[in-house]
Amino acid sequence: MTGKLSLAAVGGFILGVIVMSVVTFTGAPELMVIEDESRHSFDETIELIESHAEEKGWAVPNVHMLHEPVRAEGYDVQRVAVIELCQPHHAAEILADDRAKVVTSMMPCRISVYETEDDRVIVSRMNTRMMAEMFGGTVAEVMPAATEEVEEVLAAVLGD
Repeated sequence: MTGKLSLAAVGGFILGVIVMSVVTFTGAPELMVIEDESRHSFDETIELIESHAEEKGWAVPNVHMLHEPVRAEGYDVQRVAVIELCQPHHAAEILADDRAKVVTSMMPCRISVYETEDDRVIVSRMNTRMMAEMFGGTVAEVMPAATEEVEEVLAAVLGD
């Protein structure tokens, strides 16, 4: 009896691991990345994000037009821009903590604006609020405020 119970427990554990792996694998992209449709054109969306960010005290160090070098090589792709946003106060808190510097590869905050084949304009960004919880410490303290501010910037563009 003990052997059957042990075998059932091990089997249940393995089945649980498999089910959780499938759920995580299929659901992770939607948890890690947030996408919304803009109600504006590609160029207007970028301009509005830049202007609203600057109004809220964020710097816009760069806007990368990812499609340009790809098109220059002869590929036919839709327009894609990555907008960098930096809020010096939040950045300083991360940069002052050696343990928090692990997230500097994700700094500054980035927002992607892209066109789809069906002429929609999508605004995409990492779910930094969820990610901050995984890091803890200074990151978990700073990132929710930064995320909230970025979402306020986007609300004006997305109509939320």
